[in-house]
Amino acid sequence: MYSFMGGGLFCAWVGTVLLVVATATDHWMQYRLSGSFAHQGLWRYCLGHKCYLQTESVAYWNATRAFMILSSLCATSGIVMGILAFAQQPTFTRLSRPFSTGIMFFASTIFVLLALAIYTGVTVSFFGRRFGDWRFSWSYILGWVALLMTFFAGIFYMCAYRMKECRRLSTPR
Repeated sequence: MYSFMGGGLFCAWVGTVLLVVATATDHWMQYRLSGSFAHQGLWRYCLGHKCYLQTESVAYWNATRAFMILSSLCATSGIVMGILAFAQQPTFTRLSRPFSTGIMFFASTIFVLLALAIYTGVTVSFFGRRFGDWRFSWSYILGWVALLMTFFAGIFYMCAYRMKECRRLSTPR
């Protein structure tokens, strides 16, 4: 049980760090504009070596930002709950800490999946027609890796929960 929780906690730390880095950095997409390279993130866009805040309120950017922030918050609270899951004394008899931690990481996975799906769909349909020379960049890729890490953190904690339940049911009363 503790090895699953340890693996889950490792995946959780890595996934949360990647979520925060992906959300905060400005390299979600790169493109060529007027002969020079440009890149943009969720908060800023950069032309050459000069960066500007994205002041316009575009719905897909706002939705992507909101889902990435929600995902980061779920993952962070999942880490706290995952650390508390190592404690032996139960605070609630009906709520298992490994189970609730796994649920938090699955919620984080769903939020980051929604964010990346919205960003991908709109970017491909809009920039695919407007610019011929563009590509997704490393911040966007970190978001997909974070999705995998939070998903596997949830899987590990659910396995730890199943092991705990099997032990509880097999012990005589």
